[in-house]
Amino acid sequence: MAKVNPYLHFIGNTEEVFNFYKSIFGGEFAAVMRYGDMSGQEGCENLSDVDKKKIMHIALPVSDGHVLMGTDAVGEYAEDAVLGNNISLSIGADSKEEAERIFNGLAEGGEVTMPLADTFWNAYFGMLKDKYDIQWLINYDYPKQENQ
Repeated sequence: MAKVNPYLHFIGNTEEVFNFYKSIFGGEFAAVMRYGDMSGQEGCENLSDVDKKKIMHIALPVSDGHVLMGTDAVGEYAEDAVLGNNISLSIGADSKEEAERIFNGLAEGGEVTMPLADTFWNAYFGMLKDKYDIQWLINYDYPKQENQ
């Protein structure tokens, strides 16, 4: 069954926020990726050196299978990251087919902001805003040995 995890959007202070959450919940980060890690990827060629140091994705397990995730909004997305729309619901699908089913269902009547596609972090990932303006991130992590 798919899991729902909160995904928080900040403007430049995600690392500070998540270090604070880590001090409360304990544990270790499951992932820390910076925009600079995306070198050579489409969309990152215009990032400033400051933005390249910002958090693209961070994940902190907080309890039995639940993960708090976040990002720094950069560029045009920073303008939209305001109180009220600074959270997305992240779905961790169990299969590529489940990711497609959930994504396509939520996208009906909504707006796809990033189509489902294979990523450099070995996942099948897409983003959308549903017809009720809720932001969704759909992700299926390929098994380590599986080739996309």
